[in-house]
Amino acid sequence: MSDTERSLEFEIEVAGTPEEVWQAIATGPGISSWYVPHRVEEHEGGNASARFGPGPEMEVPGRVAAWEPPKRIVFDGGEGVDGLAFEWLVEAVDGGHCVVRLINSGFGVGDPWDDLYDGMSEGWLAFLLNLRLHRAHFPGQAATAMVPSASWAGPRDRAWSQLLGELGSDGLPDPGQRIEAGGDDGELPTFAGEVVDVDRYRIALVLDAPAPGTAIVEAEGRPNAPHIEVSVWSYLYGPDRERLVERDQPRWAAWLAARAVQTESPTA
Repeated sequence: MSDTERSLEFEIEVAGTPEEVWQAIATGPGISSWYVPHRVEEHEGGNASARFGPGPEMEVPGRVAAWEPPKRIVFDGGEGVDGLAFEWLVEAVDGGHCVVRLINSGFGVGDPWDDLYDGMSEGWLAFLLNLRLHRAHFPGQAATAMVPSASWAGPRDRAWSQLLGELGSDGLPDPGQRIEAGGDDGELPTFAGEVVDVDRYRIALVLDAPAPGTAIVEAEGRPNAPHIEVSVWSYLYGPDRERLVERDQPRWAAWLAARAVQTESPTA
């Protein structure tokens, strides 16, 4: 395979029938419940968009290039548009579960593409884990996503240790450990739940405050990079979820940004 044909491929098993899993990976409310806010016109050739942050420049337009419910959907940038494509495949397995496969293709050549390839290699692992948590803990429900991030000073171990410490964890927590941080009246918003998955630079939680939900906490970047992308993503459920996200999203953004400034390394 040449550099211009590079792709990423992932596979994960999630709870649900093909029709239930299809709703999670092929509709706007479904995708928004475990990834980033999406809008999807549910037919082949329909418009699709993903929003990675505030402001119109953070909204990425796309197209539903293939629509074959409940087995296959393909998103791309549009007819004649070069760039990334995302093919999702759903296959039923025993025990009321499905295997979900993702083929992320269209990576070009050069350093920016290499960085994107490496970043998405890690990023998809986190989001697919969150898809599994969404289907396991909140089947049939919709979440509102809150995905703030900021660039903190490296190296990666330093940024990750600081983030865990700020959230009240003395080192990498174990699955089953509870994390409680922040408060409604403080600088850090309320953030509390049980750790359910742990990787070296990522933890996943099932939240009970400020609302039922899931969370992914992560530090991304090369080990000795001068800047590390730090994220605290929350996906809240329940009748108050939109109000809580509207309240807490700017607070999280400000909290992360303040620490980015405070930990900025001096020029060598």
